[in-house]
Order: sequence, then C-alpha cells, then structure tokens
Amino acid sequence: MTVAVRPARSDDVAAIDTLLRDCFPAPDEAVLVRDLCVDGDMILVLVAEDESDGTLAGLVAFSRMDVTIGDKAVPSAALAPIAVDREWRRQGVAEALIGAGVEHLETAGVVLCFALGEPDFYGRFGFAVDLAHGFASPYAGDYFMALPLQGGLIPCGVRGNATHAAAFARLGSPS
Repeated sequence: MTVAVRPARSDDVAAIDTLLRDCFPAPDEAVLVRDLCVDGDMILVLVAEDESDGTLAGLVAFSRMDVTIGDKAVPSAALAPIAVDREWRRQGVAEALIGAGVEHLETAGVVLCFALGEPDFYGRFGFAVDLAHGFASPYAGDYFMALPLQGGLIPCGVRGNATHAAAFARLGSPS
C-alpha cells in the first residue's frame, strides 16, 4: 500500500473530521482544525491519501502564529495536529506529511515552525526544545519546540513572543 500527499480539498472535510476523531481520545484536534479554518488562521493542510482506495491515511495542519524577535515580526507557523490512521502508523506517513509540509513552508517564506509534543518524535524532523527556549508562550517548556527554516535565519540567543492562533486558547490552558 502506498500514499500520495496532497493539499486538502473541500471535499475532504468530513473525512478529515472522522480521521481526527478516530486518532485522538477527545474531539479537541477536530475542533481545533475546524476553528483554525473558520477563523482564517490555517496556512496549510496536507493529507496522505491511500492510492488504492482514496481513503485518508493521515493529515498534518499548519496554522499562522504571531512571532516577534526583538521588535521584528517573523513569519511563523504552528504544526498541529499531525494524525495518522492506526492502520498506517509506522509506515512513514507522518514523515511524508511533515516533510512535505516543511517544504511548502520553506517555499512560502516561513522562517520558524513550532510544535508541541514529544521531543523524540519531532526531533527527527529538526525541531528542538532549545530553539524554542526563551520565547514567551503559554506552551513554553520541555515539549515546546521550534524548527528554523530559510537556512536558520533566526538570530542566536535572541528571542521574543510566540503566540498561537486564537483557536488554541479556546481549547483551554496547556497542560
């Protein structure tokens, strides 16, 4: 079985909602994706489609962030969520989705991408806790990571604010 990664389309909405509700124990990620889209804060949604039958094997979403370093706005995105159907896990679907997403962000001129999650997982893609350290964010801590894009244009040691889209705050406080 193989998958093809492509941008999500309007006719994927129901399948995306089902995938997110099946992959997570609560509907929070499905609600987050819906709200980011409704609010106009979604930058990119990619899906991995089973080439044999067209079902969705996975999804990655990237939303707009307000990030400043010093007094300068830095084009930035948040990776959230990444979801892979149980039948497709450990087959490279997440890697394909994140890799394709990062390529799209690079092309779009995004300088930083943030993720919140397991450092061992996201570290495989270049995300690092130390790169996010020092950014003022309610998510700051051991699971808040950043990935520098555009050849690593962020200044060493200089940090500022990293604010996720409003839909994240509506889900409640980070744990």
